[in-house]
Amino acid sequence: MSHYVFDNSAEETGSRFNALETTYDPASRAALARTGVGAGWTCLEIGGGGGSLGRWLAETVGPTGQVSVTDVEPQWMDSRERPENVQLLQHDIAHDSLPEHEFDLIHARLVLVHVPERRQVLPRLVQALHPGGWLVLEEFDCGWIPVLTAPSSAATDLFTRVHAGLMRLMESSGGDPLWGRKVVQAMADAGLEQMSTTVFAQAWSGQSAGIDLHRANTEQLRDELLAAGLSEQELCAFWDLLQNPAFAVTSYPLLSAAGKRCAA
Repeated sequence: MSHYVFDNSAEETGSRFNALETTYDPASRAALARTGVGAGWTCLEIGGGGGSLGRWLAETVGPTGQVSVTDVEPQWMDSRERPENVQLLQHDIAHDSLPEHEFDLIHARLVLVHVPERRQVLPRLVQALHPGGWLVLEEFDCGWIPVLTAPSSAATDLFTRVHAGLMRLMESSGGDPLWGRKVVQAMADAGLEQMSTTVFAQAWSGQSAGIDLHRANTEQLRDELLAAGLSEQELCAFWDLLQNPAFAVTSYPLLSAAGKRCAA
């Protein structure tokens, strides 16, 4: 299995999935709906996380459709009731094979951003589509998250410093914090057509559901951040800042890119 900076077996994973689902699921459902997904479609949901989008797809394709949901650590989805038309698989998209010409729709949210082999994976995803099938990739651009309001300039500096440490850890594991701004070109280079892209962002204020993502991520990587030079005092001050209603930061922009495999 690949080594990702965020271990899905960690205690904080549930909080991370909850923050992602609460904040980004409406945008993801809209991106998927624009493909025309409906009754009878065969879908692949890569990196199914907490399972919310897999369940939505299962409802959308109905009993005549099929949804395969994969993850490197799929036990989180096992903890909830699974629809009959959902197949749950342990699968590492970086190294494990995929069937060819199998799916009407393939979707992955915040997966390839963590996969060093992301550009090598793309052609395999295209090959796994039926001719005329859709690939929808949703990725963060972590390079644009300005602080909007803060109780002090020191608070802004603290957030920037801790977040920069988190991004360095992500890069050291092979992730690309700027992958979101590159994914559309990469999909076009892989031969997809009828490309379309939307961008979703909002303000996250202290105590909001979205800002809990920063807490879950930094709590999970606490030891690594300390080893990289941050202090316990700085991390505690950072977590306190996330609970301050006077603080607000732009969410990670989510780029939802869709492309269609040539029907010929």
